[in-house]
Amino acid sequence: MLKLCGFHLSNYHNKVRLALLEKGVAFEEDAGCRPSQKDEWLARSPLGKVPILEIDGAGLAESQVICEYLEDAFPEPPLYPREPLARARVRELIAMLELHLELVARRLYPEAFFGGKVSDETRQQVERDLAKGVRGFTRLARFAPYLAGAELTLADCAAFVHLPLVSLATKAVFGRDALEAIAPVRPYLKMLGERPAFARVNADRKAAQAALAARAKS
Repeated sequence: MLKLCGFHLSNYHNKVRLALLEKGVAFEEDAGCRPSQKDEWLARSPLGKVPILEIDGAGLAESQVICEYLEDAFPEPPLYPREPLARARVRELIAMLELHLELVARRLYPEAFFGGKVSDETRQQVERDLAKGVRGFTRLARFAPYLAGAELTLADCAAFVHLPLVSLATKAVFGRDALEAIAPVRPYLKMLGERPAFARVNADRKAAQAALAARAKS
């Protein structure tokens, strides 16, 4: 039995959840888990992060590793193409999204989402590095109609949870959307959001966000 542990505001948790739902894999979910450096959590997740996937009681960490496991263990329906180079292209897109867009923009999150402040030096570094990431992503993304071509892949699961955060964070801190020059992004995300699994994950994320806002006001 599979059990996914994390929370609905985590984009990496939601990436794994999308893969599970699109594959139709039965799983339990504990959406009350948070990152922690406590010993009991570190025993389940080596870096204390979420998500983790428990497989018959054994924990597996890192969202991309979890998704690769799911593809190996539950190959149908596939979230990677069959041909090796095409599979590598999907992994290339995921690396671009996560290493050169989301993780770069994440340095803005303290100011964009949590009431903190980032230094001018950080702003400049993020702006420079994001410009490179956006250029690279533009060269790789096909939008035909999915990111890697005609079929939905794991790259689309990653894009759906990461790209909106890049847009929101850069608009909040820089006053402009770093992705605004990529015209297909908005209709592409709208198309994904109409798929049942994506709509479900998005609705749960919005509900979790509303609950968090309500607690903050109380």
